[in-house]
Amino acid sequence: MIPHKTFFNWSTGKDSALALYYLLQDPAYEVEAMLTTLNAHHDRVTMHGLRRSLWQAQVAALGIPCHTVELPEMPDMATYEKSMEEALDPLLAAGHTHAAFGDIFLEDLKAYREEKLAATGLKAVFPLWKRDTAELAQEFFNLGFEAVVVTVNGQVLDESFAGRVYNAEFVADLPEGVDPCGENGEFHTFCYAGPIYSSPIAYTLGEKVAREYPAPKNDDGQQGPPVVYYYQDLLPV
Repeated sequence: MIPHKTFFNWSTGKDSALALYYLLQDPAYEVEAMLTTLNAHHDRVTMHGLRRSLWQAQVAALGIPCHTVELPEMPDMATYEKSMEEALDPLLAAGHTHAAFGDIFLEDLKAYREEKLAATGLKAVFPLWKRDTAELAQEFFNLGFEAVVVTVNGQVLDESFAGRVYNAEFVADLPEGVDPCGENGEFHTFCYAGPIYSSPIAYTLGEKVAREYPAPKNDDGQQGPPVVYYYQDLLPV
């Protein structure tokens, strides 16, 4: 069987790392490239707020070429989708047929990805789909992966969780209702070591900052108070 030529949507976090690990074990797929969305204005990975230099160190340690989606400071959905289409063009031209993600159980996001990819002829792959997140977290630790929490949603976690190492103690300290993998957007991580890396990525903790974002409107069109996110900056060594 000829393996499917696949690119992986790399977020820099733990779920991406674990999903990529499983995909690399699967003979049905051949991962020849990755794709990461960056905010070109801030020169950081979107959502995670990770510096481009640390993302570049990750890519080098993984040894897989990585393409980027370069976004402006505050892109709307139309801008995002146009930028994504442009980023996919060279991957399609290179013959990729499948796109892989680290999503676990967000049905609406999975449906959105599948719909958009289908329009280009690509098929979506989700190596972690519907896995128990407590079990996934334990597998992440058992396999020797290491990560640090870089973004925290202040609606569900206080700022002390930002900057902590993602380990069994961190998971045990999570309040009731917070997903062990942060699959509902409670937190994001930077995976800096593990079995798919040629060597760990060295970093030090920088400044921790809080940023406010407008809350999404509810079904009645009402908008709640701003949502606060805490970002732990990481500095390359």
